[in-house]
Amino acid sequence: MSSSQPPVIVNRNILEMEYAVRGPIPQRAATMQQQGQNIIPCNIGNPQALGQSPLTYYRQVLSLVEEPSKIARERTLKDLFEETPYSELKDDDFISDYVLSTSEDILAKSSTGTGAYTESKGFRFIRLAIAKFINQRDGHTGEMSANPEHIFLTDGASDAAKRVLNLLIADENDGIMIPIPQYPLYSASIKMFGGVQVNYYPDEDNDWTLSRAELETSLEKAQSEGVNVKAMVVINPGNPTGAILDAQSIREVIDFAKAHHLAIIADEVYQDNVYGGEFISFAKALGADTVPLFSLHSISKGFFGECGHRGGYLEVRNPPQVAGANLNFIDLLLKQASVSLCANTAGQILTYLMVSPPEQGSRPHALFIQEKEKVLAELHRKATMIRSAFNQMDGVECFGKTGAMYLFPRLNKLPAGKNDYDYCMALLEETGLVTVNGSGFGQKEGTHHLRIAFLPPIELLAEVLPQWIAFHNRFVAM
Repeated sequence: MSSSQPPVIVNRNILEMEYAVRGPIPQRAATMQQQGQNIIPCNIGNPQALGQSPLTYYRQVLSLVEEPSKIARERTLKDLFEETPYSELKDDDFISDYVLSTSEDILAKSSTGTGAYTESKGFRFIRLAIAKFINQRDGHTGEMSANPEHIFLTDGASDAAKRVLNLLIADENDGIMIPIPQYPLYSASIKMFGGVQVNYYPDEDNDWTLSRAELETSLEKAQSEGVNVKAMVVINPGNPTGAILDAQSIREVIDFAKAHHLAIIADEVYQDNVYGGEFISFAKALGADTVPLFSLHSISKGFFGECGHRGGYLEVRNPPQVAGANLNFIDLLLKQASVSLCANTAGQILTYLMVSPPEQGSRPHALFIQEKEKVLAELHRKATMIRSAFNQMDGVECFGKTGAMYLFPRLNKLPAGKNDYDYCMALLEETGLVTVNGSGFGQKEGTHHLRIAFLPPIELLAEVLPQWIAFHNRFVAM
């Protein structure tokens, strides 16, 4: 039946928005999977989808907070078993008193449980815990301390980034500087909110470091085209590159932003994924400088991998005053957050647990550390396996220290007429390995890359890497 309704005119910015990690290659992979073919989804940082187990401590506390009656039942069972022949049961057969007490403490502090709306900024006790975490991480005291009233609980870091970008982009000439390559959340959001994407290029051959000269060149070009640049995004550790910014690069960014009155949006969701490298937060490096800083963190990455629970936070330092209004950015962020009422409460609780690990000496602490170290060690081992495989692929180079959950190799010898999209699609068809073409993240003209998330089990990587090596060397020899 044909409809009598005329076609609907929709927001063109949404029509033109692109998001490569869920783009044509993953869509083709989904079709292949439905047809019964084996697929290895390395297109997105989604650890638990590839077999990473959730942390015991997180899930025990979350389950008890969601169903408080189990706390009393657990205590009753423990009392009963202590008086019966089952007393030979190990203490590990019960949920520890520490977990039970932590769950009761969360319930007492939340007062309404997890089924009610919270403050628009999120539970205050969680914001206090985040401020304490930031202060301990960065060594801040006194005036440098994090302000819990400048912290917002969000539905993942993506939600936080979009909130800030939505406020900063006031008209079609407002520009946001983003690193190329970049996580397409930023290019897509800038497009969605009607702003201008301003590219800057970290130096790949020098391990993705940043120079003041490159930033100045990018800014000057945008300004010559009438763009009003208002902020710059920095992703550290990098996505898709996995690179870890050194202290000098971070200082370059801060000095540049200060000189040109720009805000910094610091995406730091991979701060635990440094595998022996050093993470330096922008909040720590900023010191007493008055550059507006929006820092993002999330429960989705690190060693937690709780992507589906959508938890994260936004911390604001030096919030800018709002032109033409007796308000600052915090007031507007609160107004904006109020429209959505609050972030989901399960994500808020997991964010609290992320910044408040079990105390040293408590029964859950040893298992927590064991699980944490196992996840991080396996991630590093898997990254090392893949980087080693690159050495057997003709014309493949991979730069930078290993960080985040990704590698971004450069493909130097593609056949004439072929690009990285062709390569990734052919790789999928032959091996089932789902990667994302470098052009989906942006890259210097004339270069080709791909991004792979190093998340599959080690045994699966050991099986597929020889297939990838063989495919690659045949493909480039075409």
